[in-house]
Amino acid sequence: MSVDITVETPLSDDVRRLVAALNETALSLTPREFTHHLTVEQMAGPDMTLFVARENGDAVAMGALRRHPGSIGEVKRMYTMPDHQGRGIGGRILAEIEALARREGLGRLVLETGNNFDAALRVYQRDGFRTCGPVLDYPPTPYTAFFEKPLSNGVSA
Repeated sequence: MSVDITVETPLSDDVRRLVAALNETALSLTPREFTHHLTVEQMAGPDMTLFVARENGDAVAMGALRRHPGSIGEVKRMYTMPDHQGRGIGGRILAEIEALARREGLGRLVLETGNNFDAALRVYQRDGFRTCGPVLDYPPTPYTAFFEKPLSNGVSA
């Protein structure tokens, strides 16, 4: 079946369900005090663009680009429903995020994730992200992993 990825508002019921599933998954792996969740209202800000993957009209995955000063883009709220994992959907969303960041001339993508989020770690590493020290204002914790990916000149290759 075909999966379509488009830019959407985070304020839809479908996205709210994805965010709730992501938060539940994160809290099953990480103590609450070490999580950095954004609400859908925060995700609707002008500094973020949300990509949603749909199969047969159902939202099955998402990921967002958040822009920061200094030509930095942050990968946020990446999640694929468990029954759709392993099909390359997360990688496709990550490619959309990177392509948008390059079009906008951002110099680097960064992200913070759980160090035990194995599926996410594989997606980021497969896409060329490398581990790094703490990024933005995220503190290092026993539960976090930080990644970065330079975007050479902001122009798509």
